[in-house]
Amino acid sequence: MLSGRLLHHTDFPSHHVPPRPVDVWLPSGYDAARPCPVLYMHDGQNLFDPALAYGGVTWGVAEALTRLMAEGIVPPTIIVGVWNAGGRRWQEYLPQRPFASLAGQQALAAIDPAYLPGPPDSDAYLRFLVTEVKPFIDQTYATQPEREHTFIMGSSMGGLISLYALCEYPDLFGGAGCVSTHWPAVDGVLPQLLKQLPPAGRHRFYFDFGTEELDAQYEPFQQQADILIAAVGYTQGQDWVTHKFPGANHSEQAWQQRVHIPLTFLLRD
Repeated sequence: MLSGRLLHHTDFPSHHVPPRPVDVWLPSGYDAARPCPVLYMHDGQNLFDPALAYGGVTWGVAEALTRLMAEGIVPPTIIVGVWNAGGRRWQEYLPQRPFASLAGQQALAAIDPAYLPGPPDSDAYLRFLVTEVKPFIDQTYATQPEREHTFIMGSSMGGLISLYALCEYPDLFGGAGCVSTHWPAVDGVLPQLLKQLPPAGRHRFYFDFGTEELDAQYEPFQQQADILIAAVGYTQGQDWVTHKFPGANHSEQAWQQRVHIPLTFLLRD
């Protein structure tokens, strides 16, 4: 049974993107007099309720976070699950700015239109997050709104948009969890994407991948990303980690089994 308290905001309005639900999970013992860090997560329908989650399996993120809090590993933390917009998911999660160049436009043209029916719209999605969702959360709940207490995480395309969010808004997000990052979507513009990384020293980046099914494509891209991340000055094991999980596939079940690892890395004191 899910501990804590889950609140559902239906059809959260926006001037930037179509409305969609936003779920807020408050940890057990939540006290308005004791502000909490906040973890923003994409694909919110896959986080808490198996009846809504893809394949009937959630991330189990609230359960994992509850265990980590009970063990004193991480502080009480609020989770904000922003639902994806269905057929617009790729448009909203594909990093937009790296595709602005001529080479980027050529790379964009190579993406299957079945996945990307229109131009990337991730800049508008991020404006939705940072100018509409985050202010609402900070005004409605007892949060620690500062960068060092604000994190963002997702899987697959959600991993890409988490990385992009921190690159675009480094003063708002202190860490990004990029789980099974779908690097092939930025094939051809990966260096341009990582050129936007903020200077090392104030942020944390978590990356991982499995070796089965879709995840089997990711290792060479992740190796390239790791070289570029290290070149900027990030230190493996300190403010950036990359984990390989042999035998893990591309599924909520696989992410559930290891979600405690990015949670610990991002949220630890």
